[in-house]
Amino acid sequence: MQRIRFGLIGYGAWGSHHARAIAATADAELVAIAARSEKTRATAATDHPSAHIHDDYRTMLEREQLDVVDVVLPTYLHYEAAKAVLESGRHLLLEKPMAPNLAECEELIALAAAKGKCLAIGHEFRLSSLWGKMRDMVADGAIGKPLYLLIELWRRPYRLGAEGWRYDIQRVGNWILEEPIHFFDMARWYLASAGDPVTVYARANSKQPGHPELQDNFSAVLSFAGGEYAVISQTLAAYEHHQVVKMTGTKGSLWASWSGAMDRDFHPRFSLQHHDGTKTETIPIEKITGEVYELEDEMAMMVRAIREGESIAATGIDGKWSVALCLAAQRSVDSGQIVSVKEFIGGK
Repeated sequence: MQRIRFGLIGYGAWGSHHARAIAATADAELVAIAARSEKTRATAATDHPSAHIHDDYRTMLEREQLDVVDVVLPTYLHYEAAKAVLESGRHLLLEKPMAPNLAECEELIALAAAKGKCLAIGHEFRLSSLWGKMRDMVADGAIGKPLYLLIELWRRPYRLGAEGWRYDIQRVGNWILEEPIHFFDMARWYLASAGDPVTVYARANSKQPGHPELQDNFSAVLSFAGGEYAVISQTLAAYEHHQVVKMTGTKGSLWASWSGAMDRDFHPRFSLQHHDGTKTETIPIEKITGEVYELEDEMAMMVRAIREGESIAATGIDGKWSVALCLAAQRSVDSGQIVSVKEFIGGK
């Protein structure tokens, strides 16, 4: 059976991990890589000598025989590249956030539907053996009706990104779109039984007096119609990378944690505990977890989706919701007010 042919746009720090994951995936072939800088193209050629290297993704799309293209670029370049991929008739795996605004999200969703192509968004936590196991237990009733969710991250500052783009608010959009976007997606996923979130209230501050837009500390409360709510909180003013997710319901609770020297740690520590109201049990996690491993699962998912029609873990609709919640949270930070999610997502 012919392997699924991948193209990759972007070969920075995270793009190189995507390339590694594609190359490691059974029934996948990394056919071509497009990268802007001469240095990254040279690195890509050394790392993946069988791949064709291009200095412009448009040239790659014109010349290469590809089934799916993986876009791993700075946020402000997502829409243009993603649109070109879909218009070329390829399936698309697009890193989060899918776009910095909702109009572009909606256009990409509509274009994928018109072309009959998969549009997958890189919310890789949905493929985690740890976070996914916790979500499955919630869905199976391990804590009864979910009522409260806490997602907390303690980490070192963001990497600058190519040409310092992540520290340029005009290019990043807002910092909530960078990492808290994953946690808003997790909150919708874990509290799916509660329906759509209805309001968000958020606070943030910066340790850099001259750059209040670069929010080192961020917290938000996401509320649902039935009284359920999620607390999302992170700091970039700390060290290493430590994430905790706690959840309670009418019949029990769950506590999951992940720790590493950095987010891309190949040897993390992680655990999941369940309390049924009487006793506490440690739940075995059979597969090592972390975003470098979830990437491999993401590539395997794309292969199955293209070949067999398997569902996508995070769709364009999920990506749009995540962007909407981040934009609502930023408005709340700016205004100091509780913000209605419907102002951003509408009645959908």
